[in-house]
Amino acid sequence: MRALSRLDTSIVGRWWWTVDRWVLGAFLALIVIGLVLILAASPAVANRIGLDQFFFVRKQLLFLLPSLAVIFAVSLLPVRGVRRLGAVIFVITIALMVLTLLTGPEIKGARRWLQLGFFSLQPSEFVKPGFAIVTAWMFAAAAQEQHFPGRRIAIALYLLVAGLLVLQPDIGMTLVVSAVWFAQFFLAGLSLVWVGAFSVLALAGMVLAYSLFPHVAARVDRFLDPSAENYQIDRAMEAFANGGLFGTGPGEGAIKRVLPDAHTDFIFAVAGEEFGLFAGLLIIALFAFIVLRGFARLYREEDFFVMIAAGGLLIQMGLQAMINIGVNLQLLPTKGMTLPFISYGGSSTLSLSLAAGMILALTRHRPPGEGVS
Repeated sequence: MRALSRLDTSIVGRWWWTVDRWVLGAFLALIVIGLVLILAASPAVANRIGLDQFFFVRKQLLFLLPSLAVIFAVSLLPVRGVRRLGAVIFVITIALMVLTLLTGPEIKGARRWLQLGFFSLQPSEFVKPGFAIVTAWMFAAAAQEQHFPGRRIAIALYLLVAGLLVLQPDIGMTLVVSAVWFAQFFLAGLSLVWVGAFSVLALAGMVLAYSLFPHVAARVDRFLDPSAENYQIDRAMEAFANGGLFGTGPGEGAIKRVLPDAHTDFIFAVAGEEFGLFAGLLIIALFAFIVLRGFARLYREEDFFVMIAAGGLLIQMGLQAMINIGVNLQLLPTKGMTLPFISYGGSSTLSLSLAAGMILALTRHRPPGEGVS
């Protein structure tokens, strides 16, 4: 097409020849797979709770259209635009997280949602990409300006975000944010002494969470005790056993009819039952490809901010996928965390689209020396 020739100097033309089209294709493949699996898993859940069988499918489609627009629009941004967008998102979501604690409804002992008309918003989902960008900005500024207190600001921002998440409480999200922040700090040149100190603090935090939050202790105890009853995990393992190598066939799975979170946290188990081992390996391969190719493009990156920001976003996405799949496979204690672009969820899909767009924008080919400044 003439509009996409290398001589095209329009915004879209430059974007097409500089964006990583392989990673873009992997994101789109995950979105398509997610829609297929929601179509397979959600009707049984909807029927069980008295809704129209395609209720969740229609709602997910409503979120997918703006999500695709977000990926495209954000991936067009220059590095400076990504930094500014991340800062705006961070400030707004921090305010919304405070508002959630004050006015949000309590659901299963936690305050994580804001009701905005017909749409329920989970602000903590959106704080993740914004936080990764802002902390990368602080670490990069500290490296470039000797007297700028970027590291101290990054530590203060982390304590703010972690504190708000613990107050909800959302210990799993706190662990993800902590791991991403620590990884970014390490990329920014954290000394081994501080690596050891933060590792000890992380271990102490996990012990404290186990001691203070009964639901955390219950999940860990069930995970460590093989004889303990764990309904959802037991059903998930049945699903994988039923699926075997090639699956029972689309729509033929039985476990989704009794698995409460078949369309969200345990959608990977539905994939295993209906499409088999190879479908599960394909999903894992797509996530691994996005993370590894992203880091390969950062290997020769000269802009310190781009390296830390994109690295944090890639780790965040890979870690979230690993936790969800690990829970489904009984390798980790249960945690209500979605599988990126696969699980049903409006807030999750939109926030992940922001992160995907930022990754694509930050890893685009740029002329030497073109960066934030």
